[in-house]
Amino acid sequence: MAHRIAVIGGDGVGPEVVAQGIRVLEAACPGGFEWTHLPWGSDHHARTGALMPDDGLRTLAGHDAIYLGAVGSPAVPDHVTLWGLLLPIRQRFDLYLNIRPIRLLPGVATPLAGRGPADVDMVCVRENTEGEYAGAGGRVHVGMGHEVGLQVDVFTRHGVERVVRHAFGLARGRRGRLASITKSNASPHHFVMWDEIVDAVHADFPDVELDRLLVDAACAYMVSQPARFDVMVASNLFGDVITDIGAAIQGGMGLAASANIAPDGAGPGLFEPVHGSAPDIAGRGIANPIGAVWAGAMMLDHLGEAEAAARVMAAIESVLGGDGPRTPDLGGTASTPEVGDELVRALRVSQ
Repeated sequence: MAHRIAVIGGDGVGPEVVAQGIRVLEAACPGGFEWTHLPWGSDHHARTGALMPDDGLRTLAGHDAIYLGAVGSPAVPDHVTLWGLLLPIRQRFDLYLNIRPIRLLPGVATPLAGRGPADVDMVCVRENTEGEYAGAGGRVHVGMGHEVGLQVDVFTRHGVERVVRHAFGLARGRRGRLASITKSNASPHHFVMWDEIVDAVHADFPDVELDRLLVDAACAYMVSQPARFDVMVASNLFGDVITDIGAAIQGGMGLAASANIAPDGAGPGLFEPVHGSAPDIAGRGIANPIGAVWAGAMMLDHLGEAEAAARVMAAIESVLGGDGPRTPDLGGTASTPEVGDELVRALRVSQ
């Protein structure tokens, strides 16, 4: 039976890179998908006042996965964009894990002098439904001189433990090292609780080496000692920050992919590149599709198509590691479709 995929191309370069991702996924798994294209995003907001229809989440619930290009426009405030589409999807389907691979692929340059693929190979497990992005808080005395805004971080033992446990399990299957990233010295309540939960779960994974780092130190070490990291686990906000540093050291935002999943949940996972809508290059046909294709490979793996996922990743490595076409962000002159063409060709050659 074909996998039912909801496609939200979204804004800016989103539709451009997702189109190439679909081509690659079709080549890797012919006839394996039923695509439902949903015209949601900032254009929908301009027409209706909302990023998606009132029954949008119900529509998504009928699919096996969601493939998202990007969402965001200078015409719509960022907080409206985020709370109008992406965060409601994560929270409604309890997609409590955000998985971000941070890996320097062969043939890609890193801004870190003297570093190569062996030095940059890590995964960030980011708590994805609560923490600093829970949405708790409010404003009072709005517009007055004594206006007050409160943003309340929400950490639950259940929410932290399930993310930490997944991270330990992932580390056990990799190189056996987990770094827990907090700011416990300045946040003596929720992050101290986080540390206590990490210690308790560690008892079930005594074979995994645990490193506890404050977020500022972790950011410095990612640049100065990237090989120190194997798996990282962090809160919603800190995971957001350190993974953008990770994207920079793996060669750029155009290569960064992510999966929003709940391994034990019944709802669809959401898979996306994380470069944003890039309105400055939208419509020029030069956006890097690798992040979207990589996210597609993560979607394949989540759907049980591990062999096809591995072939997609092998195609990416073949194209980037050889003399294949590259988009301008990687120093080349190729268009988005030209990179897609080469990825499809590499897949067909490997069959």
